[in-house]
Amino acid sequence: QVQLVESGGGLVQTGESLRLSCASSGRSFSVFDMGWFRQVPGKEREFVASSSSTGSTSYADSVKGKFTISRDNAKNTVVLQMKSLKPEDTAVYYCASKVRSRSSYDYWGQGTQVTVSS
Repeated sequence: QVQLVESGGGLVQTGESLRLSCASSGRSFSVFDMGWFRQVPGKEREFVASSSSTGSTSYADSVKGKFTISRDNAKNTVVLQMKSLKPEDTAVYYCASKVRSRSSYDYWGQGTQVTVSS
């Protein structure tokens, strides 16, 4: 089983930044697609950003230009750098992974809370 652990969440004010990290204990980290999602109670979990096994990235329209996803295969980590945070970014953030051939993400972390106060 692949195990993912997020860290870096916390309470910040509008306009500040946070850096979320996800550490994977799984083997062959480099062959997995990695993603970040977020969820607010009562709402569907939504896509935030992804980094494919080949290094290509994609972002939700709502975070383009202010969130950046990156991965370090040597360290088995994926990072979400968040800047210009706003209250609407408040959510539990999850990292996830999947094999490229899979249509959905197979492994999920426990989540880390991000709260942005106004």
